Amino acid sequence: MIKSQDIKKGTCIRLDGKLYFCIDFLHVKPGKGNTIMRTTLKDVVSGRVLERRFNIGEALEDVRVERRPYQYLYQEGEDFIFMNQETFDQAPIAKDLITGVDFMKEGDVVDVVSDASTETILYAEMPVKTQLKITYTEPGLKGDTATNTLKPATVETGAEVRVPLFINEGEIIEVDTRDGSYVNRVKA
Repeated sequence: MIKSQDIKKGTCIRLDGKLYFCIDFLHVKPGKGNTIMRTTLKDVVSGRVLERRFNIGEALEDVRVERRPYQYLYQEGEDFIFMNQETFDQAPIAKDLITGVDFMKEGDVVDVVSDASTETILYAEMPVKTQLKITYTEPGLKGDTATNTLKPATVETGAEVRVPLFINEGEIIEVDTRDGSYVNRVKA
């Protein structure tokens, strides 16, 4: 158990049978009445964000979570098979529990967050930036760097990314896995 005043960013609590991560908190001392703790919580499974107020001293059920590196091996149906980098155990993770899944290729290492008490995998997170090779895009023309115009390009994982006009097929680019946006071109 944890007291409400001990909540910090990154703290994981169980509330109404669901797991939430604290993404923001604020101690509020109104002129009259008791001090309260105003928190912004993110649902681990659905990603929904909610605001919740707790009285100071209120007992909450905290959940100990662990982050471990797992390597992506292959896809089997709707599940993705990962290998724990420390124990070499293999674990299937559902597609909807992986952030940045469209930009994941075999051999990529992701952070897997699990409930330490039950060993239940909560979600997997790709690194914020990853490097991918362009497999198809319309050829760029010389002098196409003056405008901020973007064109569609298919990367090696099959995902589509909007890239500047000067990017050509076969080049390696850096992609933000959170929103699928182009970051920059990688020099070979």
